[in-house]
Amino acid sequence: MHPPLDRPHPDCQKEIDALRYCHATNSKLKFWACNETKFVLDRCFQEEKQNMLTEMNKDFDEKRQREEDAFKDAVGHTVSFDDYLKNDKEYKDALKKAEIRKTSNPNQYKNSAHS
Repeated sequence: MHPPLDRPHPDCQKEIDALRYCHATNSKLKFWACNETKFVLDRCFQEEKQNMLTEMNKDFDEKRQREEDAFKDAVGHTVSFDDYLKNDKEYKDALKKAEIRKTSNPNQYKNSAHS
């Protein structure tokens, strides 16, 4: 399946037009006739999606920091949750105990779904 062809796809318009032309000129009985054109369109859509995700996430670290700062201001905390956990004695102790349990009995923690 591909996304709707009616919405704008400026990077893939040539491939969309080629697929529409192929569908219009080939018999419905030859359902394989447009496969190669469809594969080219799929590759174009994959590239389009990757470019879109790259563009959306280019400032991710800055956005994350702004959200973290806004949260700290909203709740009156000066320490992030991650920093809080790093300094929390109970949390550190619980991690150590879990690691000891894991190393002392490794078979208990194997993923049984893949056995």
